[in-house]
Amino acid sequence: MRVGFFLDLNRCIGCRACEGACQNWKGPGFPLRRVQAFAGRVKGRWQEYYLSLACNHCENPECFRVCPARTYNKRRDGIVLHNSGRCSGCNRCVRACPFGAPRYNLTIGKVEKCDLCVERIDNGLPPACVEACPVKALQVLQLDEGKELGERWVPGLADVNITRPTLRLKAPEEGERFFLVG
Repeated sequence: MRVGFFLDLNRCIGCRACEGACQNWKGPGFPLRRVQAFAGRVKGRWQEYYLSLACNHCENPECFRVCPARTYNKRRDGIVLHNSGRCSGCNRCVRACPFGAPRYNLTIGKVEKCDLCVERIDNGLPPACVEACPVKALQVLQLDEGKELGERWVPGLADVNITRPTLRLKAPEEGERFFLVG
């Protein structure tokens, strides 16, 4: 069974607890999850929403395809892993990912990315970011074949036809147009 993230855009309050939990769990450096503000036109008026993003563990990950050192692999459950021991720091994966998930760490001279806290998942625990969300906007989904939960992406934010991210969103109802704020 495949797993992926689910984010309810109506619930996320932009508190960044998920960012802090990611950084605390993974250690010093930068969080591998980021919260970005974006605006949406819903029922004729503009509203601000928050998009909590990490690796989307895509069905067709570009990072996997472009890496010359073959540092990426994909588990049966769909989790895309990065072996930093093999990483040369060429940044091809960073440039190829439309979501900015792989990030170059200047301290170690290699790329890092979210692994969905695979060691926690393997022990029956949720990822640190999911556990930290005070409003339960961020969750882990079991993605069954043929069963779609939520939207694959919010129109206007990015093209997802190539990579097919496993992230599912509960978008604001009757949304007309969306764009990233900053």
